[in-house]
Amino acid sequence: MFSLAMRSVRHRPGRFGATLLASFLGAAIIMAFNSLHDTAGAPGVDDVSSETLGLAAGVVGGYGTLLVFFAVASTLTVNVRQRDEEIALLRSAGATPAQIRWMVVGEAAAVAVVAALLAVGPAVLGGQALLTGFQDSGQVAKDVDHVFGPVAVAAGFGVTVSASMGAAFLAVRRATRAAAGTARASGRWRRLGGWAALALGTAAVGATFTFDATDPGLMAAPAYGAILLSVGLAVFSPALLRVLLDRLERPLGTLFGASGLLAVQNMRRRATQLSGVLMPLVLFTGMATGTLYMQSIENDAIDASGLTRSVEDKNLETLNLTVVGIIVVFSCIMLINSLYAATSYRRREFGQQRLAGATPGQVLGMVGVEALVLTVSGIVLGSAAAVAGILPFSSVRASALVPDQGLGTWLGIVAVAAAATLATSVVTARRTLRTPAVRAVAVTA
Repeated sequence: MFSLAMRSVRHRPGRFGATLLASFLGAAIIMAFNSLHDTAGAPGVDDVSSETLGLAAGVVGGYGTLLVFFAVASTLTVNVRQRDEEIALLRSAGATPAQIRWMVVGEAAAVAVVAALLAVGPAVLGGQALLTGFQDSGQVAKDVDHVFGPVAVAAGFGVTVSASMGAAFLAVRRATRAAAGTARASGRWRRLGGWAALALGTAAVGATFTFDATDPGLMAAPAYGAILLSVGLAVFSPALLRVLLDRLERPLGTLFGASGLLAVQNMRRRATQLSGVLMPLVLFTGMATGTLYMQSIENDAIDASGLTRSVEDKNLETLNLTVVGIIVVFSCIMLINSLYAATSYRRREFGQQRLAGATPGQVLGMVGVEALVLTVSGIVLGSAAAVAGILPFSSVRASALVPDQGLGTWLGIVAVAAAATLATSVVTARRTLRTPAVRAVAVTA
């Protein structure tokens, strides 16, 4: 099966483009930040510089590892879902579920190794740029030289390959069960994880009130609480989406006609699959909104006190902004990859709808309405998680329940989410609709 996996990667590389991109960016980010560990451990580096570099590498490296797994998992899940017929054919030809599983895992490992190799050069440049940024802000001494060593390489290859193999294993497990006719309800553990995230997030947000306004660790509790609440809401997003669709069916039908009704029916049927799109939307909105607003509240509180920002304050701001940047990149990758794959995979569905009497404009309108509903759903859920962390933090740090910061930052986040969702969905659907309806149904039948 390993040789079959290598042959599949070699002869059909286009299939793995999205996974390669996610793995490449993940490996580059992980190696760039972990090179700061190599730099911090180099001879002659002072204690303050070493602490700053180690903190940045540790915090962002942890976030990067989590986001790499989610990004690769989202692309591999869609990839495996599109290979149901191929997997069923292999099963009918005598391949066992274990053989198919190791074939897909082998493909993922091969793609991850290639991605990590390609990421070495950009990671070296990225690590140097990070060090320069810390030096320009006075957080690291000017005489510290960048080192790209064994920690960066080991972390980059280790995390990327292991995350890819683990995500592939989980993605193909369900597909092989379905092909064998032994699929079973496996949502119990997912629901338990979602409830656990919501419970822990609520507890973390509540713990904010146990801190003093000047406590250095004040931001950690609401920030992690908002992240956990985002994860929990993302897990339950399919059920929440169905509830929302029940309320919106009549208004969407009135506003958008046949396209609105088609969108509601399709989204209700595909709510579970659409969780792959909603999850990055919720995580992006919740984590970016919460982190940026809390950091802004913190900056205003320091300025109002008349104190000069310490190295620790600058480190915290740098880390928060960097984490948000990574979240933006990976969430957009996950979102665009999932939408592109899911929409292009609907070629046959679009063809059937057109043969049943729907015009290309109505089908395109349906996709646009779906993207609009998804965008609104993701923004609402993510914003709710962010507000749950922002309000307690503002109450303790600034002695005001509602922060003074305006809606500008939130509107910018909403604009990015809406642009990525609507543009990817509509552009991909328009390209898919170029295929004549009869051929679209015949080719994929």
